[in-house]
Amino acid sequence: MLVWTASTRHRLCQIEVVQISSEGGPSVEKIIRIGLDTSKHVYQLHGVDSEEEPVLRKKLRRKEMVAFFQKLAPTVIAIEACGGSHHLARSLATFGHEVKLIPPHYVKPYVKRGKNDAADAEALCEAMSRPSMRFVPVKTAEQQAALMLVGLRERLIRNRTQLANSIRGYAAEFGVIAARGLCRIGPLLERIAADVSLPALARELFAIQGKEYALIEAELKVIDAKLMAWHRDNACSRRLSQIPGVGLIGASMLVMKTPDPRLFRSGRQFAAWLGLTPKDHSTAGKVRLGVITRAGDEALRSTLIVGATALLRRVREGSNRKSSAWLLDLLRRKPPKLVAVAMANKIARIAWKLMVSGETYRANAASFVAAAA
Repeated sequence: MLVWTASTRHRLCQIEVVQISSEGGPSVEKIIRIGLDTSKHVYQLHGVDSEEEPVLRKKLRRKEMVAFFQKLAPTVIAIEACGGSHHLARSLATFGHEVKLIPPHYVKPYVKRGKNDAADAEALCEAMSRPSMRFVPVKTAEQQAALMLVGLRERLIRNRTQLANSIRGYAAEFGVIAARGLCRIGPLLERIAADVSLPALARELFAIQGKEYALIEAELKVIDAKLMAWHRDNACSRRLSQIPGVGLIGASMLVMKTPDPRLFRSGRQFAAWLGLTPKDHSTAGKVRLGVITRAGDEALRSTLIVGATALLRRVREGSNRKSSAWLLDLLRRKPPKLVAVAMANKIARIAWKLMVSGETYRANAASFVAAAA
């Protein structure tokens, strides 16, 4: 005898049903969109029909997932944006599907129950249906290779800084001190190698670190040469490098990391995408602005702020005679770090204008006054 209880009905409602066609595959006629939750080996699918009713709940391995979408009629697929999502999006697009990448923090509000693969796939499917949802453009393989160049350079610089600090710290333990700057590391290692008063083991270990430091320096020169070649071959990067405070690295990163600039309605929206705008805590008609949002790409944002800081230093020292009245007035009223962030915001807006219009930067004081709208 079967007793119907609330828990029984609840379990029956959670039974995963997949419609089977006469060929043994899924009934694809009713599927209008699919949420695809990815992992290293297992992929969870959640599909709905035109009535917004679930018609597909399936868990597949990687090879099974590829075969499934290869046979499936073209549809819309949502995937969380991550490191491997761009390659997967390009692969699924070759089967005729339209793939949309969604930032993970835009998907989280649509998770209805406990955090698991099925809930994530369902949340992706629902988030994609929102009219105001914003998506991440799919990168090409060439764009990913260029970003890999920038990422490798950042890692080498981080390793070089860490190794230089380690050498200085160990040398200080033996009373050997050197002036600040990476250019002092080579002479410091030479002094240590020639100092017979140091233990032989210490000199050997310093020599090992010296070889490692020289190897990192050589690798950095190769990467910098490749980055310079990429910059020279890209017309947009050359134009952006003419903006004060941008330079080669900033211009290259702006071109590599920025999606189609026409996706942004204005330079203000582009600066907000970079996280260079303050958080808004306004309520009841009272305007309360906090710190910058720090949204977007951290490396690109920090590069623009460092460039603005270097430019601001020249202005404060009086070596830059073409400073705008806006900048000088801001320096009199606000702290230098806040002014640097404001200048980075203005640089980002000018860069957006140049990327959209294809114009060349005109070096005059008014350029920093009339920011791109």
